[in-house]
Amino acid sequence: MPDLPDAQIELLRLLVATGGSTPSLAATELKVAQSTISNLIRTMSADGLVQRVSSPTDGRVVVLVASAEARDLLARYDRASAAMLRDSLAKLPPVDRRALEGALPALRRLLGVLSD
Repeated sequence: MPDLPDAQIELLRLLVATGGSTPSLAATELKVAQSTISNLIRTMSADGLVQRVSSPTDGRVVVLVASAEARDLLARYDRASAAMLRDSLAKLPPVDRRALEGALPALRRLLGVLSD
């Protein structure tokens, strides 16, 4: 899998899902300090993963967007993660796979509660 820290993956997921975000909105959405976002942006910009562009509605505002390279890395990460999960699930006995399938609705509801 591509070697990306979890914090970078979370920021990239946000930027891809929203089409871009200001640093302050990203900090709020990810529930982290502004300084954390600033550090991530600095590192990820240097690595070519995040680009700063002017807002189309207000030239004074900077919007962060995921670079094409970042979107490619994220897609590779997702494919590798999905393959690893499929392989791991295949090694479980059928009773355990059925138990996990039965738990999915409750886990989705839990995710919704945690996201609020």
